[in-house]
Amino acid sequence: MATDRLRDRERLELWPLIFIHIAVCCYSLVRVASFKNPTAFDPATFHIFFDVAHLPAALAVTTAFALVAIFFIFARFSFGYFVAFYFYTMVLGYLWLHSFTDLNYDHRLAGISIFLSAIAFLLPALFMTAPLRGSYRLSQASFDRLLIAILVLAALTLAVGSAYHFRFVSIRDIYEFRDKIETPRLLNYLIGMISSTLLPFAFAGFVMRRAYWGAAAALLLLLCLYPVTLSKLALFAPFWLVGMLLLSMLFTARTAVVLSLLVPIAVALVTAAIFPEKAVLLFATVNFRMIAIPATAIDVYSDFFSTHEITRFCQISFLKPLMHCPYEEQLSVLMERVYKLGNFNASLLATEGIASVGFYLAPVAVLGGGLIIGIANRLSSGLPAWFILLSGAMLPQVMLNVPLSTVLLTHGAVLLFLLWYLTPRSMFESAPPAIDAPGRNN
Repeated sequence: MATDRLRDRERLELWPLIFIHIAVCCYSLVRVASFKNPTAFDPATFHIFFDVAHLPAALAVTTAFALVAIFFIFARFSFGYFVAFYFYTMVLGYLWLHSFTDLNYDHRLAGISIFLSAIAFLLPALFMTAPLRGSYRLSQASFDRLLIAILVLAALTLAVGSAYHFRFVSIRDIYEFRDKIETPRLLNYLIGMISSTLLPFAFAGFVMRRAYWGAAAALLLLLCLYPVTLSKLALFAPFWLVGMLLLSMLFTARTAVVLSLLVPIAVALVTAAIFPEKAVLLFATVNFRMIAIPATAIDVYSDFFSTHEITRFCQISFLKPLMHCPYEEQLSVLMERVYKLGNFNASLLATEGIASVGFYLAPVAVLGGGLIIGIANRLSSGLPAWFILLSGAMLPQVMLNVPLSTVLLTHGAVLLFLLWYLTPRSMFESAPPAIDAPGRNN
């Protein structure tokens, strides 16, 4: 009964919070479109606009999509809930922006396709949560050794990577130097897995075991990857993990997911309004790069593949040698050559969806991605919400910007799903919770 009352209270909190998030996101995109600082970014170059004449159409489509948010009120927390809310925000942004874009394609067809694709993804990602049969788990001693092994692997990878490149560069200048970094493919795979999945998993594991020295070591290793990779992901990952830890201590898991996006967007908007010159980097990083870019990537891919041949999944590296592919270049490089926006990767909806099968079949392809996330839910069933939040904290961010196939392999999501399955549930049952938070039980 107490658990039911807690869920009812959380639902009452989620309703206004999610709709505030929707309104803040739309306002943020208006502010991005009117941004005036070409040294940071030019919104027109990225086809981001706002025109009052088209406002009724934008409000109509986003209001219709806002009704889909009811799924988040009734779905229980899972990894899929985490990913689905980020995807929901991305699609909301696209439906808003495509009402104002200057790119010339069938906006109505694309909007319907993305709307249906979002629903096709959300349903399995949110509601496919039944536990998988099977009881094999690591022992607690083996789990502790695994955490140490992850730290050792990360330290060795960092040492090897430093031999190829180690340079402290301002975040404003990373693009000037990053393209010049040349490292072996195997090392790139290791760095991707370590930064996106292994070290966040180790961080959560050490927090759970109350081994705070190990948690601090995981954060330090993540931070040290920045001068090796010049990746914003590596630079911000330690702060993101600490932020998710604080949210999981203060709020229920579902509320923490919503606030993990709403708080940075709102803080950047308020800061930019009060200190317009000093907040340029913050606004460009959060409201433009984190929120607007994944949405406008769908716009760009929709435009390109409305007039060019679809890939039929040949962009996936291990499939390319086995089938005819109309494009020799990676899609990100192709988009740079055509649109001059930098190497422009995009999410599951744009790549495995629109680019691979076109507008009509995109919802079917995206449904497959939702089923994969549903399997991840089942593999992680039985783990506390806060542990899933922390160990999976980096993947929703990554999934907004790269194809699902890349997330699964290059960024090691498949490995994380396996680690979740192997994690001994007995540690959480026999020991007091590492985080005494409302989010640990929902």
